[in-house]
Amino acid sequence: MKIAVQTEPFDLAAEVAALHRDNPKVGAVASFLGVTRDENDGHAIQGMRLEHYPGMTERALRRIAEEAMARWPLLDLTVIHRVGELKPTDPIVLVAVAAAHRGDAFAACEFIMDYLKTQAPFWKKETTAAGSRWVEARAADDAAAARWSDRPRGNG
Repeated sequence: MKIAVQTEPFDLAAEVAALHRDNPKVGAVASFLGVTRDENDGHAIQGMRLEHYPGMTERALRRIAEEAMARWPLLDLTVIHRVGELKPTDPIVLVAVAAAHRGDAFAACEFIMDYLKTQAPFWKKETTAAGSRWVEARAADDAAAARWSDRPRGNG
């Protein structure tokens, strides 16, 4: 399991390859790559600053990853989240999951991302032509995370 919070870019291909390299039990790798957009809620975004609480953020990400490992028979996973100054098209987050079967990999990847959006202590400040503004939490993200509370655990 790899959990990282970092300012520098990550190598998507290398991170995904590391999940299945030399492990013949891996039959599926599912990944999600979050990228900075140039628009949010009708506002043109020039850049974004992602802030976090060091130590607390990594612990929250690890708890989310451990919950995914408990729910599905996963072989490995990677969660990398960037912080600091980002511009449109910059990768922000990578969630990649290795499992024997695709259903478990897809479900765990989605679960991790849904919980990351609501349970990890990150704060986003967008810069627009009109100035800077903090990005508020979205009810849709809370609803996405809540739907996992009544879903069965994976079984391949």
